[in-house]
Parts: sequence; structure tokens; C-alpha cells
Amino acid sequence: MTQQADWDIVTDVGITALGVAAARAIESHRENRLMSDPYAELFVAAARPPTPMPTSPKETTADGPWSAMADYLAVRSRYFDEFFAAGPTAQTVLLASGLDVRGYRLDWPADTVVYELDVPKVLQFKQNVLSDNGVSARAEIRPVAVDLRDDWPTALLGAGFDRSTPAAWLAEGLLPFLPDDAVERLFGIVDRLSAPGSRFAIEHVDADPRELATLPPMNTMAGEMGLTVTDMWPADKVFPPVSWLADHGWRVTSSPIGPVAEGYGRQFGPNSAGLRHTVLITATKG
Repeated sequence: MTQQADWDIVTDVGITALGVAAARAIESHRENRLMSDPYAELFVAAARPPTPMPTSPKETTADGPWSAMADYLAVRSRYFDEFFAAGPTAQTVLLASGLDVRGYRLDWPADTVVYELDVPKVLQFKQNVLSDNGVSARAEIRPVAVDLRDDWPTALLGAGFDRSTPAAWLAEGLLPFLPDDAVERLFGIVDRLSAPGSRFAIEHVDADPRELATLPPMNTMAGEMGLTVTDMWPADKVFPPVSWLADHGWRVTSSPIGPVAEGYGRQFGPNSAGLRHTVLITATKG
């Protein structure tokens, strides 16, 4: 996680958010797409990254790193889209929401409130791009401009979050960037703020970043973006999200991403080796 003042959409963590948007755009243009994000390429166009990023299958090769990343993001996005469709979503909290636009692209029940938590520059960039392109939200969006290292529970409650009502939480593309003590603190806060019936969806990478840095597509894409995976992801992460949640009264389902992909009819190719360590977790508070 970078300091607020240093955040930029084309460097450090910002460029990873932009890369995720580019991969979602590629998937959105595929005939057999698993999800559709019609706004993803708008962010790439607005940011003008120093190294061009593809936003359609025509700009990639079938066995290249961008295609592999698009496959991964398609499966991850579809899985979490279905999570929101499957249960209570009246209060939805996107932790470190980045360039996520679920509040704009999914069909939500009436009166749904989506809280988007991220640093001010992220939220402002996203809102500027969407507003400039006349994009309207499908739910009530409440941006909560806060760094997750600061007192974000107070900011969330100040934005109207009701801890007596069940909520749906999402930690997507977040936990790998946090050291174990920060992850445990985050889980503790979510637990304290969650009424019975609340649900929590999590992307967990069960691998050492030093190993992932040597595997495709991480090794290729990090080089293209000028990033080092081991500089962004803390090493020696051992926090066990599944057992922690179970020990705190949550009913947990854990699904390795490979079988999830196969269930959607999508096969990960040889250039997806570094992406197979992901586990997709959903939990419901008893």
C-alpha cells in the first residue's frame, strides 16, 4: 500500500489497478466472456500508461501473458459477481475498491448502497472518468475516501454504514499487498462490524511472492510494468483466512481457482502457472 500523496494511476499499486482494468476489458470483448465490464477500457484510455496496455483480444496473443491474466480476472470477477447476486447486498462494502465498477455494471436490488473504500486519488480518478463518459450508477454509491491503514471503520460508519444490518464485504486484489498483522486487523474489524447474516468474499493467494515472481504471467507482466512482485507483496505470509473465520463463527467455503475456472468452462493454460495459487473464499456469519 502506498502513501496517499505518492499514489499515481501509472505507477506502483496504481499501475496494477490499471492492468486489472485492461484485463477485464480484454475479457469483455471476447465472444465467450464470463463477465462484462464496459467501462474498463475507459480507465486505460484516460490514464495513458507509459507502456501501452491491450484492451481487446485483437491486441493480444492467445498464449500471451495478457490473455492469461484476462482469463484469471474473468474467473475471479465472475465468482464474486455471483457472490453478490446470491445473498443480502443491501449494504455492500468494497475494501480497497480501486477501479472496480460493480456499482455501475451489475443489477442491484432496489435501495442497495455500495460503499467504495479507497484513497482519495483513486476514487477521484474513477469518478472523473465515469462522469466524463456519462456513466450512471445502478446502486447508490457512497465513496469513502480513506487509507485502510487509517481509521476506516469510523469513516465507514460516518458514511452511513449500519452495523446492525447484514452486509456483503469484498476483499479482492487486496490481501496479497498486506502483511499478516494488517490482514488479521482487517478481518477483526469486518467481524466486529458484521451483523449475523453478513457475508464476506476474499481472494487469497496461498504462495510465496518470491515463487510467483518467477512464474508466468507474473514474471513477464511485472517486467512490462516496471514492477517487482517481491517489493509489493510481503514475504512469509502465513495468516490462515479460512481457519480464522471458522474460529470466529463464520461458515466458510474455500475454492481453488483452477476448479472454479473449469466449472465455468475456462481452462488455464501453461502461461497461468503463477495464477493457480489463488483460493476464492466466501463466508457467512452465523
